[in-house]
Amino acid sequence: MEVLGVQLAPLHVPLERRLQTLAVLFHVSTFLFMGLASTILLFMLLFTSLSWLSLLYAVWYVYDWDRSSRGGRRYQWVRHWTLWRWVRDYFPVRLVKTAELDPRYKYILGAHPHGIMGIGFLCSFVTESLDFSKVFPGIQLHLLSLKLLHQLPLYREYVMSLGLCDVSKESIAYLMKQGPGTATAIVVGGAKEVFHTQPGTNLVLKTEKGFVKIAIQYGAHLVPTFAFGENDIYRLVHNSQPGSWTHRLQRLFQVKSGYAPVLFNGRGIFNYTFGILPHRKPITVVVGSPIPTVQNDDPSQEEIDTAHRRYLDELRMLFDTHKKLYGKGEDKLEFVD
Repeated sequence: MEVLGVQLAPLHVPLERRLQTLAVLFHVSTFLFMGLASTILLFMLLFTSLSWLSLLYAVWYVYDWDRSSRGGRRYQWVRHWTLWRWVRDYFPVRLVKTAELDPRYKYILGAHPHGIMGIGFLCSFVTESLDFSKVFPGIQLHLLSLKLLHQLPLYREYVMSLGLCDVSKESIAYLMKQGPGTATAIVVGGAKEVFHTQPGTNLVLKTEKGFVKIAIQYGAHLVPTFAFGENDIYRLVHNSQPGSWTHRLQRLFQVKSGYAPVLFNGRGIFNYTFGILPHRKPITVVVGSPIPTVQNDDPSQEEIDTAHRRYLDELRMLFDTHKKLYGKGEDKLEFVD
């Protein structure tokens, strides 16, 4: 039913779909609000009889400051929550393997595109809702995220419990030194790619070569991955034109904080027209074939450029091979700065 241009959800919805919606609401709410809410809560406790809780946590926070750069703190029982399977089924999200990942090697997975929240990679790489550990046995994977997320009190504990580590050089080096079977997944386009969250496929990858250099330094295989449908679950409300003052302000904030300040629209709990929930659009995460590198502690720019070009070629081939299967038959992959 539509009222004043707003498409309302039906009153009678199967329980399973309601649970899926609540699970996604939980994830979106924690992603958007938990960091700020927990900071405010700890500050307010300072003025109550429970101030000792805030002070005790502050001591822990300082002591544990760099944990996200030293492998994090993964709890398998959190990754196996039933809630994550409800999130998976909401869209639904699928994981497609095109090649084996031999646990005798190390890997750096390039995750594309970023989207607004990276829901496809949450289900595929962060949780066990798609049984990553069974699909790729012997591979210990950590998705790397913005350092800022690991500096927000209490929220940092939550994201680390899922196996996330920060995306600093120190963090990647620590993980790569853990030996064979180690894998890191890096959303290469980062916050800059959020500005390209729209139908069509523009990846901020043209000059992003740091992940390639690190792969060569540690002899890790590069693995392109692509989440078909990730950019379809939200729409940017206003994407400022390059050169405008709003666009410059957004980019300045993004450069200084690492966070991309964009307005987006999805659906609500009781309507399909607006809200913070993503639309129910299928997402398929396709993991490509590993690209071997020759280990070199100090690779030349030519080595890096050559490996980078091969990575782009393999990623484009992966996209073109699967795009018709997953509703992107008319799209072209474009690499931008």
